[in-house]
Amino acid sequence: MKITFEKKSAHKHDVFVVFAAEGGKLTAPAQALDKKTGGAVKRAMKAEGFAGKKGKLLTIAGPAGVTAGHIIVAGLGKVADLKARDFEKIGSSLTSELNKHKAVSALVDFGGVSQEFAASHLASGMLLNSYRFDKYLTKEPKEKKPTLKSVQIVVASAEKARKDFDTKRKVADAVFLARDLVSEVPNVLYPESYAAIIKRELSPLGIEVKILNRKDMKKLGMGALISVGIGSDREERLVTMQYRGGKKNQKNVAFVGKGITFDTGGISLKPGPGMEDMKWDMAGSAAVVGLMKALASRKAKVNAVGVVALAENMPSGGASRPGDIVTTMSGQTVEILNTDAEGRLVLCDALWYTQEKFKPTHIVDLATLTGAVIIALGHEYGAVFSNDDKLPQRLISAGKEVGEGLWHMPLNDAWDKAIDSPAADIKNISGGRDAGSAIGAHFLKRFIQKDVAWAHLDIAGMAWTNKERPSVPKGAVGFGVRLLDRYVSEYCEG
Repeated sequence: MKITFEKKSAHKHDVFVVFAAEGGKLTAPAQALDKKTGGAVKRAMKAEGFAGKKGKLLTIAGPAGVTAGHIIVAGLGKVADLKARDFEKIGSSLTSELNKHKAVSALVDFGGVSQEFAASHLASGMLLNSYRFDKYLTKEPKEKKPTLKSVQIVVASAEKARKDFDTKRKVADAVFLARDLVSEVPNVLYPESYAAIIKRELSPLGIEVKILNRKDMKKLGMGALISVGIGSDREERLVTMQYRGGKKNQKNVAFVGKGITFDTGGISLKPGPGMEDMKWDMAGSAAVVGLMKALASRKAKVNAVGVVALAENMPSGGASRPGDIVTTMSGQTVEILNTDAEGRLVLCDALWYTQEKFKPTHIVDLATLTGAVIIALGHEYGAVFSNDDKLPQRLISAGKEVGEGLWHMPLNDAWDKAIDSPAADIKNISGGRDAGSAIGAHFLKRFIQKDVAWAHLDIAGMAWTNKERPSVPKGAVGFGVRLLDRYVSEYCEG
């Protein structure tokens, strides 16, 4: 979708979009359209009971006196209460409404709306909701395809809006990369091909990408990560992405992602129904890859490292068994009681390697780690566990700004003791059903070194959506990219 910003427009468009505040108070461009159409705008508002409530849209078809086939009036509610996120939501709704009415081009007139950067936030919402993964739809009927191609936004501060949106577009492109990765099918996206995509996408941006294969990981002692991929014909990979945008002596901040490209559960086989969804068990890694693209694209002033552990969890004669004991890179031994608790096994080696190799000030990992977190938080929040006081609050604050909710969850010594094993240093599940997401977090905490601030984001409920949400069409969400980009912008750059 092409989005442009101008101070005025003389072009013809399929749809005119104007605004109304609470109580149905029209902005100047809306008043002008009402006059041109002989009062059609106000008549339609009265007939539909439209009072300009925030986020509500009124579509008027075929008004006489204007060239556009439709006029859309977007409600702002109380103008003084509007926030950037509100404009993004309105923009997202507009994309859906414009496609619903088969518009190819639209004019959005911000005359009378004085919020700083309101236009760029609305444009961001429109763009984010325009995403589609349709590469395998070879016979999709034309009428089902989105029609919207171009949006012209008229705003007095066009140059400022254009500059602000340029950054937002770069972040949106990074979100789209993450969504593409999560949406891709498992016969196409597997550890080796995934690693190649990362290198292809990120190396041209100046990010140093290094790929470790099984031989490399064996030398490093990554027995846990290897144990997950050992049952598959697709060999596991560990990929590091180093971006140097900060000062030479500035320490790294690190982000680690779980990348299980398909999860059958291994020998602890999952039930068949719904297993097809396990193609997105690599959404944590996709968020890290997307974040690294966002940081490099917008030239963030930070030194950041992304690490993703990639494996395919399959049952076979060579697969890990319940009861096996493996040795991690840290030297700690793990008793595998359930091969479907595999995310923590790939992450523990990735976390240790990240700390040993890059010496970060702090580390954030993302994983679709547990179904238990969906029972606790549904699809409204990701969980954040941390050994630090400030880090989770900063992440939560960043998430609020972009509409990616996190909820701070507790850690407890009792849950840590629950993963002590009589046969090894640690077992990968507690054996009970209590506090499932916290048990996973405590497992990972055992691999965080002293004095390293750490946060674990369990995003199992946030990776995919079956209904349209603000700035998110159905399908892959790309959750975490914007949240972490905002976090870095607010707290790590300088």
